[in-house]
Amino acid sequence: MKLLVAAPRGFCAGVDRAIEIVEESLKKFGKPVYVRHEIVHNKHVVNELMDMGAIFVEELEECPNDRPVIFSAHGVAKAVFGKANERKMTYIDATCPLVTKVHLEAKRYHDLGYQLVMIGHKNHPETVGTMGQLPPGEVLLVETVDDVLNMKPRNHEKLAFITQTTLSVDDTSEISKALKRRFPSILAPHKEDICYATTNRQNAVKSISPLIDGLLVVGSTNSSNSQRLVEVGKKAGCDYAQLIDSASDIDWRAISGSKAIGLTAGASAPDVLINAVIQEFKNRFDAEVEFVEFTKENVHFKIPKEIRVK
Repeated sequence: MKLLVAAPRGFCAGVDRAIEIVEESLKKFGKPVYVRHEIVHNKHVVNELMDMGAIFVEELEECPNDRPVIFSAHGVAKAVFGKANERKMTYIDATCPLVTKVHLEAKRYHDLGYQLVMIGHKNHPETVGTMGQLPPGEVLLVETVDDVLNMKPRNHEKLAFITQTTLSVDDTSEISKALKRRFPSILAPHKEDICYATTNRQNAVKSISPLIDGLLVVGSTNSSNSQRLVEVGKKAGCDYAQLIDSASDIDWRAISGSKAIGLTAGASAPDVLINAVIQEFKNRFDAEVEFVEFTKENVHFKIPKEIRVK
């Protein structure tokens, strides 16, 4: 059997930065450090940080006033910052800079009198955080083309749209086209909101799809960008595509008889999990492993000055 390993895969710059923020905060402040929501959507990463002394909570109310709290890479609503300030808490914002860019874009359009439309997934933390940058009713959420047809904005001439950063590029394109058809004057983002890492990983999957019988995506079930990679693989012609947390989740019977299997990983999946899958293929099939690089990534985001350990 041949194993085609797509690149880029795994950690993106925003995930690297968020994990480093937790690690450096533990060095600076000692244990425990609280993290509101999973810092990134990967169980392995969260468990490792818990072992180091991080405590993960869903709401600020679960945090004591005298310990630092970190806001996850997905971003939080403005109200969360307000509550932290009211309680005089020490907090560190690990929001991915590319998500922050969308937040600033939303605020800029709002200040110009536009109502926002957000293409995103309901209840995903990034969507909740982005919509929470503006007052209620100022951001309308659409998940499908049908949602676009049923929208009721207050003024068809004063609309702008933004998107969640981890969506399917192709699906988002269809929804944005529907928005432009129904609202010809709607303003689009100045630059693509879907992040470079999401786009690159999806394109890498498309590039290997004609060469494989099945696709394995390493990532957690609550990871939006990992789920999208499975969907992209299926749409690109993979007869079989499976999301796995680790090598132990692989359905070996489903891929038995395959000549070539593709492997990729969501932007929050660590190398240790990807390498374990590769090793398992070598052990079971004496597999020929080929790395297929779609493009190189050299993006790096600095951590906040206040927690850099000198």
